[in-house]
Amino acid sequence: MFALVDVNNMYVSCERVFRPSLIGRPVVVLSNNDGACIARSNEAKDLGVKMAQPWFQVRHLEREAGLIALSANFELYGDMSSRMMSLVGEYAPRQEVYSIDESFLDFAGVPGDLLAIGREMRSKVLRWTGLPTSVGFGPTKTLAKLANHIAKTAERKPGSYDARFAQVCHLGQLGVDELRAVFQATGVGNVWGVGRRMTARLNEGGIHTVLDLVDADVATLRKQFSVVLEKTVLELRGTVCMDVDHEPAPQQQMMCSRSFGAAVTELPELVEVVSQFASRVAEKARQQQAAAGAVHVFITTSPFRQNDRQHSPSTTVPLVRPSADTRVIVATAVRAVQAMYRPGFNYAKAGVMLVDLGPQRQQQGELDLFQQDGHDTSPHGVESPRLMDALDALNRRFGKGAVSVASAQHHQRHQQHAGRQLRRSPRYTTRLEDIATARA
Repeated sequence: MFALVDVNNMYVSCERVFRPSLIGRPVVVLSNNDGACIARSNEAKDLGVKMAQPWFQVRHLEREAGLIALSANFELYGDMSSRMMSLVGEYAPRQEVYSIDESFLDFAGVPGDLLAIGREMRSKVLRWTGLPTSVGFGPTKTLAKLANHIAKTAERKPGSYDARFAQVCHLGQLGVDELRAVFQATGVGNVWGVGRRMTARLNEGGIHTVLDLVDADVATLRKQFSVVLEKTVLELRGTVCMDVDHEPAPQQQMMCSRSFGAAVTELPELVEVVSQFASRVAEKARQQQAAAGAVHVFITTSPFRQNDRQHSPSTTVPLVRPSADTRVIVATAVRAVQAMYRPGFNYAKAGVMLVDLGPQRQQQGELDLFQQDGHDTSPHGVESPRLMDALDALNRRFGKGAVSVASAQHHQRHQQHAGRQLRRSPRYTTRLEDIATARA
């Protein structure tokens, strides 16, 4: 038996833990540059605010409906997530942290009433962290995910499902007829892995509910869609096709991108910003002990500024040897942006992505005329791994960006490129200077 534990409206819930005055009020959390809504409270959803909707399109709701907007505080959210994950991980022998707010648990061999365990787990997380969760149980991961959706919806929209499914739902306890009734009441678009486009295609074929999907011919679905959908149907029927992965596969790519606080028009400024992004993503790769086979870089103007000329180039540059060396990644990204840049455009966003990632220790070797005594050295004779270790150690000790390549400089000179975040709350749990204080 599997369970999926999910924090309700994660980012907003983290903010409400330290600001109870936000409870019951419409709240949205904005992206890095305060540009788009990346999280919404139920009250904000009821106002019609859409996921990823640009902030300027709903800003009028501040005045008209009391909508509250906060800048993203990822440091706080990440720490609160770690606390929640450690708590729920105590209830099952195996855990898969699926995302910042979701965790799969494998309850195989765990005795007792799982419904009662789920309620106790939810209560403990709420009591110890202040985060409200929904818990779904099912014989497969897909059914557990669906049960979680039902638990969340039954609480938020009374009458959509039986009230006993609210907060904690155990589909494994239902009889065949009762389970089919739940499937009939659930749209097929709510199934894990069935996206908007697939939902439209399934609807065209007469499949509107989860029950329709469960009763469909698997061979036909596989021909029309893919083996992935076939496995989804089998999981909905109770056949396990996916196990809990307590050691998720390493990422195949990683990216650092951001919208600018103000338009960038000059090449030197663009080089500086891209150098910062390249430095950060190279550091991320080293943390995973991964090396990139290629570097993808893009710059773009804003599609929302309709009076501006539009230019959105991108390019992928392969590396001769896979690398996570900041100097190599930055130099490659800078050459790419220098080739793509065109004067006269108001660039609004840029990004650097490392692709074709693989383990640092498993690389294809080749004749290197600069190699000395079997050590991996740069053309300048500096031992790259040791230099990068020193760079990372200094930045951990003295703060992010304390030491960087020259082209990145210090973003304090151009704060508009780092993102405005004018509405960010304090980092209550990770910064001594931001710890909340109580007055008698």
